[in-house]
Amino acid sequence: MSLMVVGTVALDDLKTPAGEMKNLLGGSASHLSMSASLFTKVHLAGIIGEDFPQEHLQLFKKKKINIDSVVRVSGKTFHWCGEYKKEDLNSAITLKTELGVITQYVPRVTPAQKNIPNVFLANIDPETQWKFLKCMNKPKFVGMDTMNLWINTMRESVLRLMKEVDLLVLNDGEVRLLTGETNIIKSAKRLRKMGPKIIVIKKGEHGVFCYSDKFLFGFPAFPVSDVIDPTGAGDTFAGGLMGYLAKKGKINEKNLRQALIYATICSSFNVEGFAAEKTAPLTLANIYKRKKIFLKFMKGPS
Repeated sequence: MSLMVVGTVALDDLKTPAGEMKNLLGGSASHLSMSASLFTKVHLAGIIGEDFPQEHLQLFKKKKINIDSVVRVSGKTFHWCGEYKKEDLNSAITLKTELGVITQYVPRVTPAQKNIPNVFLANIDPETQWKFLKCMNKPKFVGMDTMNLWINTMRESVLRLMKEVDLLVLNDGEVRLLTGETNIIKSAKRLRKMGPKIIVIKKGEHGVFCYSDKFLFGFPAFPVSDVIDPTGAGDTFAGGLMGYLAKKGKINEKNLRQALIYATICSSFNVEGFAAEKTAPLTLANIYKRKKIFLKFMKGPS
């Protein structure tokens, strides 16, 4: 089944120990759509300015990502400039942020898209996520992501939205901000009481943890030797997760386990190149090959 995604479609300038790049395809919805499109038909919603390169739009089309609900208006596209230091590739330093046209974004979808059963609210302010969700016609399964900025500045809006979703995907730092808990089990239980039925907690190089009323489990991260650019790794992870679940059409422990493995594999490719350098040409054959390596890595000696 199809997946409807809303979030930022942006331009990124990046500086990492591997080099500097400008006007890269960025944004939560962009990265998420790249990996989700490996598994299911993706419909993307967002806003861009008149400066958004045609080559990026062509990439979406090449990946068969529907962009009928991507609005282009006069003005500048949301633009983020960031840097990663060699000693801490997990933390981005924001050098400059130009909000541009994102401040005037009013979510919209086509009449046909209103009935898409699977929805993911990628990272963007929670009021926009809420308005977008209200555009949809009773979706079957809804996931969401957020970040520390919105938790700190729009906490009530985040909490209101959490009551409306089935799946919450956060990193461990965001979980601590929301719950005040450092223990992963206690924090997952607190998040469950806030609304979402399934909690997925990303722990970076330490893997991922999944919690619901019926099960809990975790996986390690895929070992990557050369991290080039971590930007969008979490969104790529969420795309692999939601894309696979949308493909299967049924939410149970078996499918969630497989989805989280695929999500982990997708994000491992993402960090090996700048922006969508590695995820744009990615195929399921590449994914399956790395999955076999990952399963052997998890199994260990018999």
